[in-house]
This record gives sequence, C-alpha cells and structure tokens, in this order.
Amino acid sequence: MNYRHAFHAGNFADVLKHAVLARILTHLLDKPGGFRVVDTHAGIGLYDLEGDEAGRTGEWQNGIGRVLDASPTPALADFLAPYLETVRRENPDGGLRHYPGSPAIVTSMLRKHDQLIANELHPVDADLLEEAMAGRRRAKVMRLDAYTAVKSLLPPPERRGLLLVDPPFEQPGEFDRMREAMRAAHQRFATGTQQIWYPIKDVKAVARFHDAVAGDGIERILRIEQWTRRPGLEGPLAGAGMLVVNPPWTLAEATRAVMPELTALLATGPGAGWRVDWLVPEASR
Repeated sequence: MNYRHAFHAGNFADVLKHAVLARILTHLLDKPGGFRVVDTHAGIGLYDLEGDEAGRTGEWQNGIGRVLDASPTPALADFLAPYLETVRRENPDGGLRHYPGSPAIVTSMLRKHDQLIANELHPVDADLLEEAMAGRRRAKVMRLDAYTAVKSLLPPPERRGLLLVDPPFEQPGEFDRMREAMRAAHQRFATGTQQIWYPIKDVKAVARFHDAVAGDGIERILRIEQWTRRPGLEGPLAGAGMLVVNPPWTLAEATRAVMPELTALLATGPGAGWRVDWLVPEASR
C-alpha cells in the first residue's frame, strides 16, 4: 500500500499516533535535561486540509474533525489535551485548516535545549518540510535514507530521546526494515524510547512482524492498536497500530483507559475495536 502522509493527514490513525506522541513528549519534558527526537519519515511537517491531497480524500473529517466536534469525558479530554493544544496552535483563528504532522507537533512542544531531527528523503516533501520548519530553531531537516538515519543519528548526544518511525509503506519489505531499525536503535540507544507505527491491512503480515520483534530480545514493548471497522485488504485503511519501546510508565494504563471511548468516537463500521497490551514485558525470558 501507499500511505503518503499528505493524503491521510488528520485521519483516525493520526489522532491516536499523535496523541501518543504528545504523551511521550510530555513525559520527556518532566525532567529538566534536554532530549532529542529523531523522526525518520517526517513528511512535509504541516498539512493544508483544504489542499489537493487531504482535500481529495477528506479522511480528516472522520479523525481530527470528529474529535474537535466531540464532548469527551474528562479522562479522554485529559489524554488528548497535549495533542489538541498543538492542533489549536496551528489554527489560531479557532478553525481547522492546518493539521500538524509529527515535526510540527514536536517543535511546538520542545524547549530551547531540546532538538528535533526531521528526516525526509522524498525530494519534494523535503523541500516542503524545510519550508514548514523555517524559523523553528529547534528543528534540523535532513535528507537521508530513513533506516540509514537510525544508524547514523543514534545515540543522541543528550542520551535522552525518542525515535519515531512512521513509513509510508510504499515498498514491499517495510516490516522487515522496521524490525531491523528497531534492533539497530536498541543496540545503539537501549534506554531510548521508540515509537514504531504501522498500518493494519494484512493482519497476517502484522502478526508475523509482531512474532519476529518479540523474539529479538528487546524488552518493554507496548502494543497499541485501533481499528475503526473490521480490518481487511480491500478499501481505505481501517486499522493502525504502534509498538512503543521503553514507554513512559503511565502510558499503558492511560491509553487503555480511554480507548473504548476514543474507538467508539472514531468508528466507521462494524467490527471496530482496539487493544493495548505488552508485546514484550519487562524482564521477559
């Protein structure tokens, strides 16, 4: 499948992915020491929901559009608050025209001694990313192969940080490359957090990926998945998930508590559901 960010900006998968990203960043910000975020597939940084790509699909209407129109319980409102603050920051007029991709979310939350490395190989997208990041002093744009970036940019000098891997799944073998990136990142930066995103289209391929990762000797891997209708190979994307290595201690419980409400809010058909569990717990043998 082809999951170019611009066509899917603000959809249900972005809502969960970016809400979790903002929660991880909030945890990193709890300590005074600086940290670094390495975003391997950064996209263009900021998306025009009325532009050609996002306007053509309109997927944001069943994602961030529903969330902003909802009246969530206090628990869900609290969970989404750091993420929604970044969305509102990019729309100061109170509307919803621009959707922040991960680079915009990260830079809006960083302090002056934190840094983002936003990597994007696609030449047109990289140009747009540089334009979006202009003036955001805590961001550096690079144009490396995403998986080369993992090996060359880790460990960060700050010894604290997050690796975000969010590929477009344009080529076969993406799960294998993601698994290798996870292993390489763990070898170089075992104490760092990794957020690894994937679409759920071929459920058997996802299961094989999970089984392979679970056998690689990396501990504390949290699995977060959501599907807005029964996943399948046909039709628009119905489900997506993340593996989070070394997640904040409160992330599993906080996410699990709000997933029933969030999934009901974003559901588009029969069979909607979710799971939050430990693919590999701490001290697994």
